Amino acid sequence: MAKSKKLNSLKIVQMHWGFPPIIGGVETHLTLIGPALVRRKHKVYLLTGMPPDTAQEEDYKGMKVIRSSYFDLNWLAKRGFEGIEPALREYMYGVLDKIKPDIIHAHNMHYFSTVHAELLNEYAKINKIPLVLTAHNVWDDGLFLNLTTKIVKWSHIIAVSQYIKDELCGVGLKEKDISVVYHGVDVNLFKPDAASVEIIKKYPQLKGRKVIFHPARMGLAKGCDTSIKSMTEVVKEVPEAMLVLCGTEHIIDWNSTQEKDIAYLLHLVKILKLEKNVFVNMIPHKVIPKFYNISSVSLYPSTASEPFGITMLESLASGVPMVVTDTGGMPEIIKEGLNGYVVRVKRHLELADRIIRLLKDEDLRRRLGENGREMVVSNFTVEKMTDATLKIYEKVLKKDG
Repeated sequence: MAKSKKLNSLKIVQMHWGFPPIIGGVETHLTLIGPALVRRKHKVYLLTGMPPDTAQEEDYKGMKVIRSSYFDLNWLAKRGFEGIEPALREYMYGVLDKIKPDIIHAHNMHYFSTVHAELLNEYAKINKIPLVLTAHNVWDDGLFLNLTTKIVKWSHIIAVSQYIKDELCGVGLKEKDISVVYHGVDVNLFKPDAASVEIIKKYPQLKGRKVIFHPARMGLAKGCDTSIKSMTEVVKEVPEAMLVLCGTEHIIDWNSTQEKDIAYLLHLVKILKLEKNVFVNMIPHKVIPKFYNISSVSLYPSTASEPFGITMLESLASGVPMVVTDTGGMPEIIKEGLNGYVVRVKRHLELADRIIRLLKDEDLRRRLGENGREMVVSNFTVEKMTDATLKIYEKVLKKDG
């Protein structure tokens, strides 16, 4: 059990609903933290969902990925949770009994499913295993309140931003039980570099254009409509500007809204006659770093309260200034006039003004980009994120031991 283990030889079970080919902020985080822990000589397992065309087990940079439909939210949304408890218990307990983890680290298990949370809490209690939660999101409903404050006895909670920590404290959790650990990024993968000839060759529509990159998944909550509307003003000042909306085929679409959102956004482009200045494509995740390298500005004008937004770090690490909205955790990273700009939600004219300012002033754009790169290298690397996570593991292992 945990109390007899040394910190440099842990068996760690990470647990989340999705992992690539499912793409999202949590999934990206897991591709970084898991292998980083493996490099620190720990054994890491990830229990996650099983989208089509994936194997039940695979190795990801030393982390063992174990997939099951029981952790696939897209499948669960269609099936429902009624009557699933006996089979889920047998499966979950069987996997955990085989691994014999020293610590279980769940991601966003404080929402979606009461039965998963209850079984996880029960198993951890019976086997005296510390149970850590990373809260990547918060929700405004009774399910969130119950699963966060009543169902599970978390050994400690990691919040991905001060905003998330404040929200958790606001529903009654104790401040001492929550630590903020910001995301980190691979600063060797995301870095300033020359524009990729391969990208321009593959996407000839971008040749000779000043690219404005919206790297979040396509949807109204991510402010894609605000980005599109801003282009009506941007093209008046910078006719060669091109907004790139980055989509992906594989996401956890719990409420099945993505297709509807995309249809609306494509219609909006036509209504505003912006077909020549807005480029929409399903862009493979592996080429995203190269898209930053051909971009002058990045956008994340979310209308929802973005808990963090890992694309901020990717953009800044690439030396590309970013414009975000004053919502959620984003203003904790983007500082007005230092590494980007912060505008009000759904104010497309404000957004257009900042875009035009950056596109027209190369010195300003370079200075903000250099500041952003320096900030990420100093404070938001995978190594710093891993160090902070291990300190929390050490704390809960000592407490529970």
